[in-house]
Amino acid sequence: MQKDSSAPNTPTSARARHRRRSNEFPADTSKTNGHPLLAKDHNKYRSMEIFNLLRKAHEDKCLPGFRLFNWHFYFTAMLFVYGRILSHWLVNTVTSDKIFYRLVSRLIKYQMVICYFLYMAGVMWFILTLKKKMYKYQFGQFAWTHMILIVVFTQSAFTVANIFEGIFWFLLPASLIAVNVVAAYFFGFFFGKTPLIKISPKKTWEGFIGASVATTISAFLLANIYGSFQWLTCPRKDLSTGWLSCDPGPLFKPEYYPLLPWLPWTEIAILPVQWHALLLGLFASIIAPFGGFFASGFKRAFKIKDFGDSIPGHGGLTDRMDCQMVMAVFAYIYHQSFVVPQDYPVETILSEILSSLTVGFFGSSNRQPKQFVKRGRNGFVFRE
Repeated sequence: MQKDSSAPNTPTSARARHRRRSNEFPADTSKTNGHPLLAKDHNKYRSMEIFNLLRKAHEDKCLPGFRLFNWHFYFTAMLFVYGRILSHWLVNTVTSDKIFYRLVSRLIKYQMVICYFLYMAGVMWFILTLKKKMYKYQFGQFAWTHMILIVVFTQSAFTVANIFEGIFWFLLPASLIAVNVVAAYFFGFFFGKTPLIKISPKKTWEGFIGASVATTISAFLLANIYGSFQWLTCPRKDLSTGWLSCDPGPLFKPEYYPLLPWLPWTEIAILPVQWHALLLGLFASIIAPFGGFFASGFKRAFKIKDFGDSIPGHGGLTDRMDCQMVMAVFAYIYHQSFVVPQDYPVETILSEILSSLTVGFFGSSNRQPKQFVKRGRNGFVFRE
């Protein structure tokens, strides 16, 4: 965290060097001691960094154990979100062990009840610890904790869902954000002259436009590279990490397009998913950066430079994930809306067919027909 710039300067002495001011946080709050961050710890580190934004050390000393509320609600939210998302794949993973399968099935069945009572226990604990003259601060922390968990776990839920649809749908959007950030930096550094937005004075129109072109082209090329690996394109049906093999489907089978006669090549092979990648690239370069602008405004409101210091030289993990949050949600929505084929239940289709037949034969769906339609094993059978 960045130190408070309004604090008076103190002379450099041995005593001042080892003193910790009341408005500073422990230095190891969000550091990782040089160890690489694991994917499963991303939510923990992001939550930790944002929790600390409104933390007031001198008030926490008057409320021993109050910081445990953050982590109680964090654990409850994690159990609820991931329990709902991973329940199907978890059952598929443990089907070989009958005892473990029964245990997991029971936990999944009562998962919502467990999470609800854990949440209510946290609310009761919070109410019992309310202290006079601290109500405003405590309720502010309570609301802050809930807002953080909603933001963090909403984004992570979509990310996990993308991974199970195929690592391709996680890796490509994440790569496009990285390409956009790097391209915006280089185009802005060499050609930037016109400011883009007041909240981020270093951002320029030249960097924004150049990064948009570079990201869109990269999306088209990366989709072809990633789409050639079945381990990336196959959806995963359990929680294992083994090698996957499947029918790639029409999206990942090349289509051949003829080229102009004067070119040395006669045709070009393009995966249909590359056309979808172009739209993902446009979103990553035009709309997703506003997640970063939002984070910049948020940090300016609290007069801090970075959310944390878990990544030396780059701030905290949250600083690197602001645009990724926006992109992950869009990637899932786009995949479900425009890529996944819409499979309607047989009952719904039959109901529509029966309704159409009734209206066609009898003129109005309100009139009672003298015949009724019964579905047989091999089709429809009309009977008196």
